[in-house]
Amino acid sequence: MTASEQTYQQIERALRKAASKFDPQAECMPLTDIYLQVRQEGGELRIYDDDDNELTRCVVEEWIDNHDEDFYSAVQPILRECIKRIKDVTENVAILKPYSYVLIGEDHETIAELHLVDDDTILISGDLMKGLGNDLDNFWNKLSAE
Repeated sequence: MTASEQTYQQIERALRKAASKFDPQAECMPLTDIYLQVRQEGGELRIYDDDDNELTRCVVEEWIDNHDEDFYSAVQPILRECIKRIKDVTENVAILKPYSYVLIGEDHETIAELHLVDDDTILISGDLMKGLGNDLDNFWNKLSAE
């Protein structure tokens, strides 16, 4: 799935608005993750905190009435790219670290962790560790053969 620049801007605007809901001057920063829910039939993007409080919502016109079976897989790279494009905002939300941006389904079940923000570690994709076991096995086999 491709997305227009307008779609990226809409999502980025929603992420900025959600981040602005957390007061950087607050004495006690909340401990929460940020949940992104995409509704396939209406093209709606809703953003929530841990307590299911809605932070903001927007309608992504390109997603309205999208009936693709792999819709949730297809929107993940778009959402990740939006988070990455405005990382000055998404990585500095006034909440306690570590926190995650999580894609959830209509029943609030976790579909994918999109982005993890920590003081020292930033994980953009869960696929970064994919194949690590094979790499370690190959390394061990090479090392033990010498």
